[in-house]
Amino acid sequence: MLKTIKTEHEWLLRAASEYQFDGIISDNRYGMYHPNIPSIIMTHQVVAQSGLGDMVDALLRGIHYQRLQRFGACWVVDVQGVPNLAGKLAHPDVLPDNAKYIGLLSQIEHAATSEKHLLVLLSGPEPQRTMLADKLWEQVQGYDGKVVFVEGSEQVTYKGLIPAHITYHKRITKEVLTPLIADASLVICRSGYSTLMDLTVLGKKAILIPTPGQTEQEFLGKHLHKEGMYYCAAQKNFSLHQALKDVKNFPFHQPTMQNPHGLYKAVVDEWLASL
Repeated sequence: MLKTIKTEHEWLLRAASEYQFDGIISDNRYGMYHPNIPSIIMTHQVVAQSGLGDMVDALLRGIHYQRLQRFGACWVVDVQGVPNLAGKLAHPDVLPDNAKYIGLLSQIEHAATSEKHLLVLLSGPEPQRTMLADKLWEQVQGYDGKVVFVEGSEQVTYKGLIPAHITYHKRITKEVLTPLIADASLVICRSGYSTLMDLTVLGKKAILIPTPGQTEQEFLGKHLHKEGMYYCAAQKNFSLHQALKDVKNFPFHQPTMQNPHGLYKAVVDEWLASL
């Protein structure tokens, strides 16, 4: 990781000399800072989750803050205060000196919603994506209702026999994704932060299945389940039948955040005006 940071920083210095950038905005790229050009880093994970305990997390926090403070500003992708989406990942006792909340970001626009189908929306690294896809594909065969199944990879072998109640996609574009989420009665997906921000735009209920070994996803899933916002279940022994039974009594509290997806505009406008 440190080698990658060093390499991308050296690349940036060369590229800045050639292209004369006015400003730099990077998404979790710790080498994309410049001594003479206004540089921004965006993150929702101000506090790293190592999975190794509080002492290790505290040590990593000091190192992490040093990295973040190399930038002119750290834009924290969440809302300030409570309720919020990232919990303690984005809300430590003390923020870095250069940190500013910019609200939530999403590729999805607001749209009219309904409840027409169960949406299985898969993504993430292999082999875990395939393992979960195979498990869910087997279990949705017996689901009593319409299913839209998005496998999340172009490399998969197309399903040969697809039951009439299932609509299957390898991958889809943003334009196709928006109405599929909008018309879902329930979404089954990973607990990645981008996916969570998309769900909040449309206020959808979801069953979250964190990618095993990804401590950030595991934390977010447990945190949001505890807050009553989204139901979370482990991948290992996941049972669609049991999860659907459990969610009937799950609260699914929708966070009452005022214009969370529009807050970034004022922050970006202010920064652009300062260049």
